[in-house]
Amino acid sequence: MLIKLKHSLLFLLAAVLSQACQQEDVDAKLVLPTDLQVTVLQGERGNVTVNFSAQNANFFRVSFGVDNQFPELVQGNQATFSYRQAGTFTITVQAHATENDFIKEEVQVSISEAAFGLAIPQNGYLSPESYEGYRLVWRDEFEGNALSSDWVFDLGDGCPTLCGWGNNELQWYRRENVRVENGHLIIQARQENAGGRNYTSSRIKTQGRQSFQFGRVDIRAALPKGQGIWPALWMLGDNIDQVGWPRCGEIDIMEMVGGPGTARNNTVHGTVHWDNNGSHAEFGGSVTLREGIFNDNFHVFSIIWDEQKIVWLMDDEPYHEIDITPSALSELRGSFFFLFNIAVGGNWPGNPDNTTIFPQQMVVDYVRVFQKE
Repeated sequence: MLIKLKHSLLFLLAAVLSQACQQEDVDAKLVLPTDLQVTVLQGERGNVTVNFSAQNANFFRVSFGVDNQFPELVQGNQATFSYRQAGTFTITVQAHATENDFIKEEVQVSISEAAFGLAIPQNGYLSPESYEGYRLVWRDEFEGNALSSDWVFDLGDGCPTLCGWGNNELQWYRRENVRVENGHLIIQARQENAGGRNYTSSRIKTQGRQSFQFGRVDIRAALPKGQGIWPALWMLGDNIDQVGWPRCGEIDIMEMVGGPGTARNNTVHGTVHWDNNGSHAEFGGSVTLREGIFNDNFHVFSIIWDEQKIVWLMDDEPYHEIDITPSALSELRGSFFFLFNIAVGGNWPGNPDNTTIFPQQMVVDYVRVFQKE
């Protein structure tokens, strides 16, 4: 019995030693990749190309540092990606021997706003600072580094009463998307999460600070572009908190609903909204550039507004007019305040798609109000 027990122990020991030797052979055969080399080439409009190589690598995985992305399997030694917003991102490249055995390299890449065509235009129409028969009663040239006290913010998504601001818009309005620099007001729409929304932007207004009844308004601005992008320079009646919309009246000096490519990015609209016996009524017109889009250069969007009519102009050329003398349009003869904003998505422009590049921005050079002497 004792001899048999010894033989069993010896057999068991031999088996353990054999298994250990086999594992050592496997470990000896497994060679981790070495000498991982990564280079990043930046192209236009947020495009990057990542090239990589490593000794003893069987395959590679790459992530581009957006949306908590895990490294994904790629073919060959190159991967490309298009960033849709500015920022600093960490690109991770993994060189694998097996699924669980790899080395990695991280490289940071900075995508500038200039990559998205966000440089402020240097050219465009410039309106005069005076008109015969008018006097300048208010202006904002956006000097300094902050908004003046003439402006306040609308914040959030318009809930609970007007979720999506009444138009099923997708953005969350906040202060951080506005800045004033080098004599310009800049409002940006960005693809980022805030308030349960996937986009952010800003909406500023002069409600309670500056309002006007009649006159000529000139606003010099360069517009954003892209499917689902909806910039607006507009006015609402001072009595909106008492009577609501549309009974307060609305005057849209400029609206643009961006589209893919050049579509719709070359056309702006001028519209009024009012209450017609308890129903919403509206009347609008539009003008299209002969060439280019409104993102290319500055243009001046104007109205000439008196007790009789409202005339819309682009670069001092009239393109639309409405008679406001009928009693049903009396709200358009009241006192109004300004609103400037970029909406994202909504009933009119539709939602952004894979052609939409973020961020987008509207640059306002000045707003001036003239009234008859």
